Amino acid sequence: MSAFSHQHLRHGNIRGMLSPFDAQAMVLAAGRGERMRPLTDLAPKPMLQVRGQPLMQWPMQALARGGCVRQLVNTAWLGEQIPAHFGKCITWAGLPEVEIAYSHEGQDFGHALETAGGIVRALPHLAEVFWVVAGDVFAPDFVFAPESVRRFAASTALAHLWLVPNPAHNPGGDFGLSPTGQVLNLPKGAEACQYTFSTIALYKKSFFAASGLPPGNPEGIALALAPLLRDAMDRGQVTGEVYAGAWADVGTPERLAQLNASDVT
Repeated sequence: MSAFSHQHLRHGNIRGMLSPFDAQAMVLAAGRGERMRPLTDLAPKPMLQVRGQPLMQWPMQALARGGCVRQLVNTAWLGEQIPAHFGKCITWAGLPEVEIAYSHEGQDFGHALETAGGIVRALPHLAEVFWVVAGDVFAPDFVFAPESVRRFAASTALAHLWLVPNPAHNPGGDFGLSPTGQVLNLPKGAEACQYTFSTIALYKKSFFAASGLPPGNPEGIALALAPLLRDAMDRGQVTGEVYAGAWADVGTPERLAQLNASDVT
């Protein structure tokens, strides 16, 4: 089975990889979702229903609204359900057609590669500047603005993060933010550690050079993203801003139920 698949390939697979796709965004959907059990015993966490549609469909539609019509999704746990639902090309009402490529970590390696490992696996098929968003985060008001991409591309930063005020489930926070927009690597619980990473970010491919993994991650090495971000923060290479819109990390069945109960549509 190919590591990536896409219906518009003209030249077939090359050693298990697809021809360059230049995805403008990557949607992370490979996690096991242990805290969501038993709901995730039968479905991938990003496929759980939120307000009438799969959770991951919310960011996918928002990306399309912002002009990101080439999206790449990584899969692992029960990953076959995701392409079975979305296919390789999809159009939602009022939005442009979206082409979808898949990085099937579970099929290729038997397990998810964690966030950084999964991104590096997909790196040859991502644009030079690309969005990353977790498929299990609900942020219906977020705007994936082309101007944000242009501004970041012209900057010296290697990553740009959107942060949210610390939610109740993460009171100690993840990071700080300087007045000049530098994201700060601070100890959890520090007074200035007032923000939690929303998972929404822009990256340049060069950010992942520090991972030590070759693009494509052919050995399927699992690697966490947080240490890479913190090291880059210490080098002054990570900028950020606060996102004040609706946001929820759908991490437990209780949070999922609260989210669906609050649906007023």
